[in-house]
Formats: sequence, C-alpha cells, structure tokens
Amino acid sequence: MVALDGVALDIASRRLLDGIDVHVRPGEMLAILGPNGVGKTTLLRAIAGLHPAARGTISIDGATITTLGAIARARRVALVTSDEVLLDALRVRDVVAIGRYPHHRWWQWRQRVDDDAAISGALSAVQLEPFAERLFATLSSGERQRVWLALGIAQETPVLLLDEPTSHLDARVAHQILALLRDLARAGKTIVCVLHDLNDAAAYADRLALLAEGTLLGAATPDEILSGPLLERTYGIAFERVRLGDGRLRVFAAAAQHA
Repeated sequence: MVALDGVALDIASRRLLDGIDVHVRPGEMLAILGPNGVGKTTLLRAIAGLHPAARGTISIDGATITTLGAIARARRVALVTSDEVLLDALRVRDVVAIGRYPHHRWWQWRQRVDDDAAISGALSAVQLEPFAERLFATLSSGERQRVWLALGIAQETPVLLLDEPTSHLDARVAHQILALLRDLARAGKTIVCVLHDLNDAAAYADRLALLAEGTLLGAATPDEILSGPLLERTYGIAFERVRLGDGRLRVFAAAAQHA
C-alpha cells in the first residue's frame, strides 16, 4: 500500500502541490495525469523518498518513507526515470544489474543465482535478451527506455514508480510496455506511473489521478476522471468522449478532432 495523506510539496520555497490524499493498493495500477509543470515527476520522487514533503505523510505498507534508510527504501520502491546517466561504457546486462544492488551488502557484491535470474527475467520481460551484451551507448532512446524499465523490474520491489515509461517508444512497443505494467500489477505489484496519453491511461490503468491547479482534482476510474468538464478544467481545452463498440472509452481534444 502506498498512502499519501495531506501531502504538500514545495519547489524552491514555492508551493507546488497541496492537499494530496490518495492510497494505491497492491495489485493496482494508478496513472498520474496533468499538464506540464504541474508536479507529476516531483510527486513520484516524493513517494520514492527523494523529495521531502512540506506537510503530510507518505508511507509504504505503514512505514513513513522518511523514516526508512536508503537501502530499506530501495528494497520497497523502484523509481524508473529516463534521466541521463553516464553509463555508456556498460553492457545492457550490467545496467540492469544495478537494480540488484539493494539486495546486497555494499562490501559483499558478487552476483548470485537469484541475481542472474532476476536480470534475465527483466530483460525477457522487456524483450531485450538479444541486447544483453550490447553497449548501452549503442542503443536508441527507445531501447534505453526499455533498459531502465528492466532495471526497475530487476530490483524486485513491491512498488514500482515510472516517469513517462512510454516516452521515445513507438506505438507497438509502448502498448507492450503498458500491458507488461498491467500484468505486473495483476501479479501483486503496486504500479504508479506518469503518463501523458489520456487514452493509453484509460486503456491500461485501474485508476487515474488528475493533477491541476496545485492539487489533486480526483483519483478514480477512467470513466469518472475522463469527463469533459474535468478535462477542460485541467487542460484548458474542450474534449469529446467516444464509447467504442467494445466498451472502451476514448477522449479527443475537440479542436484536433474537427481540424
């Protein structure tokens, strides 16, 4: 369980978000939506214990995140981002192996059988087994994105946080990754991810959390969140909703649809 109760977040002495109350259960995938600059990434970093809350509490399975040491946090929460890190000299398999460090004492690093299985399984999950011996520097941006995801999977934490996991990915691979995240949630993980595509979020997430106006406007099912007035309030443009024959919900920016 990830629990945020009365959370406020500041950036450079400026209040970014306030009044954030949301609980995410094991086995659930929550997608965070909202316009650029609203604080989606900062909220993920706060859940991971990397950005202190100005007020309120953030807890993982009842343990307040700020009371946990770095290793204890890393065994509970994996944060997957596409931040540029100088890993170009490493093989893909070595990059993914970084996710195993929280499971070792710092003076005892030697790859064990369970490490090898976790790394191989993570590479398989993102369909990168043939790339295991490739240098990270030789990968495309989309392939690097999949390596970061494999690293998070190899960390084997109950909570997986992802910042725009489908950026740089083509449509086919993006949907494969979202389906993988949904499957990980069905297997018991707690998944919280930042997404920009409203329809991808509606198709794969159990609930959507909508950030705007410095707060959480709602955290509910796609049907409840993707209402025209709520989206218009959030993004400042009109939206139209379409129900497909198979029951799936789609939303379109009205101007774009009529262009």
